[in-house]
This record gives sequence, C-alpha cells and structure tokens, in this order.
Amino acid sequence: MERKAEVSSEESTGNSSLILAEKRTTGGIQYTRAAPFFIIAGVWFVLFGLILCIICLRYCCCPKEPYGYSGTAYALSLIFLILFTLSAIVVADTCVAMDEWVQNPAAHTALDDILPCVDNTTAQDTLLQSKNVTYQLVIVVDSMINNISNVNFPPNAGPLYFNQSGPLVPVLCNPFNSDLTDRQCATGELQLKNATKVWKNYTCQVSSSGICNTPGRLTPTFYNQMAAAVNVSYGLYRYSPFLVGLQDCTFAREAFTEISKDHCPDLGKYSKWIYIGLVMVSAAVMLSMMFWVIYARERRHRVYTKQFMASSLDERSKAR
Repeated sequence: MERKAEVSSEESTGNSSLILAEKRTTGGIQYTRAAPFFIIAGVWFVLFGLILCIICLRYCCCPKEPYGYSGTAYALSLIFLILFTLSAIVVADTCVAMDEWVQNPAAHTALDDILPCVDNTTAQDTLLQSKNVTYQLVIVVDSMINNISNVNFPPNAGPLYFNQSGPLVPVLCNPFNSDLTDRQCATGELQLKNATKVWKNYTCQVSSSGICNTPGRLTPTFYNQMAAAVNVSYGLYRYSPFLVGLQDCTFAREAFTEISKDHCPDLGKYSKWIYIGLVMVSAAVMLSMMFWVIYARERRHRVYTKQFMASSLDERSKAR
C-alpha cells in the first residue's frame, strides 16, 4: 500500500510540520498524549496479573460450590476487552508513522518531543570540531616526541634533559590531514588504539630528581600525559561519528528503517490476528452477558409463576 506523508500548510512558510499516520488515525499519532494511556495499560496489566493469581490461589486452596455470575465482573471484562481490541489497531499505525518520519527527516513531528534531533549542518559542524580536537592533540603529542623525547639533550639543557637514551620513540599516527580529511598512516607510525601499549616499552625508571636511571626516552610523567592525550583522541575518533548519529537522529532513523523492514510486516499480520481474536472474545462476553440476563429474567419469571400457581391452588383448596 502506498504510504504518503501528509504535510500541513505550515510547510509553505518554511516551518514544515508532518502529521504522522494522519490518514490512519484521528489527528495523527501524538506520543506525548498517549503516555497516560500507556501508564494506565501497564497498571491494569499488573493489577490483572495480581488479581488472577489471588483468584487462582483462592480456588485452589479454598474450593467452594459454584454460584451465580457477577454482573460487575462481566461488565468490566467487556469494557476492557473492547479497549484492548481498539488498542490492537495503535501497532500498524506506528509502523506507518515510523516510515513517514524516516522519509521526511527535516519535518517537525510529534516524535521531536521524544527525539530532539538537530539539523544536519549542526551535526556535521560538531563532527568537524571533534576531528579538529583529535588532530590538534596528535600534533601536540608528536611534537613532544620529536622535540623532547627523541633528542639527546646535554645535561645543561635544564628541564629538557632527563637522560634520554635508547631507541627512538615512534610517533603517533594522525588520522586526519590539516583540512580534516581522512589520512593514511605512514610506515612506523602508531595507531591510536595501541600507542600507549607500545610506548610502555620506551619508559624509563627515574630517580628522585626525575632523571632516567635506566634506558628509555619517556619518564612516567611524560608517558601518563601522552597516554591521557591519546585516550581523549581515540575516544573522539572512535565514537564521534556514532554520537553525531545520535545527535542528528541518523541512528534512530536506521533503527526505525530496520524495524519497518524486518518486523513491521509480521507485526501487522499478528496484530490483525490479535484484533480478530479480541473481537471474538468481546462478542462472546457480550453474548454471554445477554444470555445470563435473559436466563436470570426467565428464572425470576419461573419462580414467580410457581409462586402464583401455588397460591392459586391454595385458594382453590380453601374454596372447596
């Protein structure tokens, strides 16, 4: 079935507002207004489960002779069955709403209250800023390696000298060029994910004055500072695309697309079965109530008739 999004007249003014599943619902799906009904449904199911357990325990532990029906119980059952029957329709409409939301990423919908998405320009700006931070941190770390750790300073060099010796420390691979485009690592450069493990082998033991007394070009202090910078850089490089996907709702749209593609067809079919089943149960309960009312009425009439006939016989006997 063709699914077309219904867009209000506000689109012409530059502020588009998409009414989700408007043709299938009254006024479209409003998730915030539905929240109280979801809460009520949850409370009802919990109470229903507790009451069912109590009834089962009562009848198992304290069996009693059966007696007449409860009109209140039948009325409540009918009301809730009708409500559940109507709610079984709320699933297919949700699938339609998800499809329309995915197909119209720039439109304002009721889902914005739940998923406050930013526009693509803002999301891409956030991603560029995270790339720039990663790029600058790697530049700082490599500058410290090339200009301090890998230089054999004389003892009179002041704080730059800490008795650097041994093999040169490999530099860190910068995953971005100066224009923040992706860059391929050169031979000998370390990846962000394993740099701290490799640098551990270039760390020396220091004396109380902070001078290396074993071979190495990194003091524990320098190593910890470099490791902290690498952890921040790797975190931004590894998780920024995912976080930006959350920011502009790309992740949610991909998830909704997968749900619509893989689950909605079967969900729609099964919801129809549930709907039909609930309609049948509702009709059965309603008919049962009607027949119980008719039975109770006829029973009262029968009792009345017996009493009337008995009184008539008594009067005839007395008359004789």
